Amino acid sequence: MKKPPKIYLIHAADVAMPPITASFRANWPEARIVNLLEDGLMTGLAEDGRLTDAMIDRFVHIGQYCVKASANAILFTCSAFGVAIEECRRQVSIPVLKPNEAMYEELVARDGTVSLLATFAPSLPSMVAEIESCAQAKGTKVNLKPQLVEGALDALLAHRPDEHNELIAASVGKQNGCDVIALAQFSMAPAKALAAKLTSKPILTTPDSAVAKLRALLG
Repeated sequence: MKKPPKIYLIHAADVAMPPITASFRANWPEARIVNLLEDGLMTGLAEDGRLTDAMIDRFVHIGQYCVKASANAILFTCSAFGVAIEECRRQVSIPVLKPNEAMYEELVARDGTVSLLATFAPSLPSMVAEIESCAQAKGTKVNLKPQLVEGALDALLAHRPDEHNELIAASVGKQNGCDVIALAQFSMAPAKALAAKLTSKPILTTPDSAVAKLRALLG
């Protein structure tokens, strides 16, 4: 019997691990997932203030390691490293997904206004650029309303997940004039259930979108 696909999940912060694991369990439990944490990536980006050539090389090496470990696909879970992930994708022979690309594809499937909520400020500029590029390629017009949920990530890193979820839910509840609300970080996904009580708008999360795309590619 053929083994289910093995998917390597590459994390720059451990807070992304529980949400994506939960999404696989709920939506594709047969998949074999392997978690690889390299939290020095986040520290390096914060210290350098940009993606350096050395940082991009590290992503390529990570991708090559996953190939040698018999991965069938790679999913990166931190949204602040788009260019580095793209270079990794060019240099390995298996599917490599950026954390948000599957959700972006859902967002730009039609014209509309999107409230894009994030908890990590450095990730917002690259996410906005990627969504706009994706919309242009799709031929749709998406009006983005990017917003930082102040204090949420600090609460999560301080082991106050309830506060993290409440801050995100409160922000979701204030969103008006949009067609859809997108929670941009993997670590934000656990707030969806609470947030859904405060809005009638659809809420997309990156883990669920990513698992759905991987299953379509490999399942």
